[in-house]
Amino acid sequence: MALDLPLFDQQLEQTFKAYEKKFKALSDHKRLHIMYELTQAGELCVCDLTDKLTLSQSKLSYHLKILMDANLITKETRGTWSYYKLNQKEVNHLLSEELCCMFRTNDCC
Repeated sequence: MALDLPLFDQQLEQTFKAYEKKFKALSDHKRLHIMYELTQAGELCVCDLTDKLTLSQSKLSYHLKILMDANLITKETRGTWSYYKLNQKEVNHLLSEELCCMFRTNDCC
């Protein structure tokens, strides 16, 4: 007797996990504020971000790591300082046709 197991699409599962990580990163007020400040300034070092957000360096590092793990920001180290930028390509991708089409039916628009 053969069991009818549902097909498991590894690529689709990986896509869902990647979006889950990104949207979890975006679901926090402080992380949205960090992204806003990076958008306004272009790039900022940790010392500038701690002043703008009134966060301790340890709490800021926690939020920056989540944003980096979701590939929403990038980091460049210069000497002893780390500078952060918004990953504009990735942020734009979140609002892309790819994600919209994933949940659009054929009879829609």
